[in-house]
Amino acid sequence: MKGIKKSLTEECLYLDFSHQIEGCIFPLHTSVTLFLLSYCDCKSFKVCFVLTRESTDIPLLQNVLSPDVEIQVISRQELPSIIQNCCLPAVGEKPDNFCRAGLAVVLRHIIQKSYEADPSKKEILELLGFKKTCLKACAEVSQWTRLCELTIPLAIENFLKESSDEHPTIPAEIRQLEKKLSEPVRVHNDDKLRRQKLKQQEAAGAGPPFAKEKAVSEVHSQETSEGLESSSKSLELKVAFSKLTVQDEPAATNREPSHIRKAKASDLPPLEHVFAEGLYFTLADIVLLPCIHHFLLIICKKLSEKLVEFPLLSAWYQRIQEVPGVKTAASHCGIHFLHLPELLSTSNEQHPNLNEVPCVEEQNDPSFIGGPRPTMTKLMEKGIEVMFSPHPCPTWTLDWNSLPAAVSPKEGKMSCDRALRKQQQLNNLVYVVTHQAKPGDRIVDFCSGGGHVGIVLAYTLPSCQVILIENKELSLIRAKRRSDELGLSNIWFIQANMEYFTGMFNIGVALHACGVATDMVIEHCIKTRASFVTCPCCYGFIQNTSKFNFPKSEQFKKTLSYKEHMILCRFADQTAVQLPPERRLIGKQCMCLVDLDRARAAGERGYSAQVISMEPESCSPKNNMIVGVPT
Repeated sequence: MKGIKKSLTEECLYLDFSHQIEGCIFPLHTSVTLFLLSYCDCKSFKVCFVLTRESTDIPLLQNVLSPDVEIQVISRQELPSIIQNCCLPAVGEKPDNFCRAGLAVVLRHIIQKSYEADPSKKEILELLGFKKTCLKACAEVSQWTRLCELTIPLAIENFLKESSDEHPTIPAEIRQLEKKLSEPVRVHNDDKLRRQKLKQQEAAGAGPPFAKEKAVSEVHSQETSEGLESSSKSLELKVAFSKLTVQDEPAATNREPSHIRKAKASDLPPLEHVFAEGLYFTLADIVLLPCIHHFLLIICKKLSEKLVEFPLLSAWYQRIQEVPGVKTAASHCGIHFLHLPELLSTSNEQHPNLNEVPCVEEQNDPSFIGGPRPTMTKLMEKGIEVMFSPHPCPTWTLDWNSLPAAVSPKEGKMSCDRALRKQQQLNNLVYVVTHQAKPGDRIVDFCSGGGHVGIVLAYTLPSCQVILIENKELSLIRAKRRSDELGLSNIWFIQANMEYFTGMFNIGVALHACGVATDMVIEHCIKTRASFVTCPCCYGFIQNTSKFNFPKSEQFKKTLSYKEHMILCRFADQTAVQLPPERRLIGKQCMCLVDLDRARAAGERGYSAQVISMEPESCSPKNNMIVGVPT
């Protein structure tokens, strides 16, 4: 208990509170977080409900959490300063210079803390999925994270608001999830499992479809009040629930017959969904359950005839109740499961109202010619050529020998050669930032990693506040240790995807932000009217997203198709020192053109933007800087 009390004083979980319907707290992000706390039986946080309205009537909130958890109700103005600059949910630590923000980051942290408090609860850690990557990718680059973390909760909240209408519209995101559940499952050992399934099908004489199986098997669980009331004997269910139950005997490992071992992969039956991500119960199921429950409540009350359109979602909803601990956790959070009729699967049919994201690539473009040279020639014909702005001070350098060891990138446990190149990269960025910054300015180091840029800036600009934003926890913890060693008091650390940072700032900086992350940084700066200094990386990962379409600038759009722009991006990654000089030169030119498009797009929105080559160019194969200042 000592460890729990200590963590209560150190970490506080901040949750938005808007209103309550049938015992469930809104917004849904709060409901999801409370459900996970209940499922994990987590007592490691003090919970603060943050009122989103004035004079809101507060019900008995203690009923949704363990009696051992301390609860407080506060206003937005009472939040610590660092939390006020973030979207909730968020977790703050003492002293108030480190926080975690955003649903996925906070939920993953709750799982980690629950497991640390009781390492015997291995099933809690299993929620993070294979290689602990469940909902780890940010919503901007992962369609699945975006669907679970953002679009489905928001769509359901809007659906509930419209439910007073006679015929509310079914959210497209729900149809998208139903379609997702109909897709074949891919797991790290799926070839082996699919061969086992083929063997099982042959032994059963190709039994009934997965969605219609109702064979019952008794499964013993650790939880006496619950258990697996029924489960089909399909291979997928056996594999899925084997992780959730105590196995009395090891599973038999009979070798498959020769004809099954030699079967082509294309002849193997696909694996079908048991849970949201595939075969295993994960954090994604935790996130979706409160959302889907409220959707089904309205469907059953007002649109019962529509239920047949969601057989897979209904099957998932009923199957998730069989997971040990889910019913108890749900009842604590005001979720009382519905009894749904058995539905026949229509997963192979196309949903006519499904709003699928249109394919962004042009199909069979007759004018398209592959390779970078025709594309570059096309740009030159329109007056767009490779052109770098002059470096403002190519020989400027920090006096690294006079700086404390913790400021140097050598503290990041890298080789001497790499540390020297990192110092050269920092010289370029720090020069530009220090010549723009004024006392009192707030500087944000996006995608900060281990804090190489942010820590140098915080040390050399003591009159400015520096904020490090990074999604990877271990990198940010390393940065904080270096900062603590230096005794820096003008620095914040925020573990979050950058869209969850909502504070104002004056300068945004990013060193080697991967793919569209560079575009996210520039967009964040433009919305805040802040200057930006970015060094792009991983051009080959650039692609159209929900927020960005390429090319970005009007001049490039009028000249290049999406496919032609992607050619530039792919070749822009070919600048490694091992490549022939001519190939590296083409790569450098493609890099410049991609970044010119970014700079001109910023120029169309009221910025003076330049593409500058870092000095010396040998400091990195990705040695461009895009510098933008609002005009």
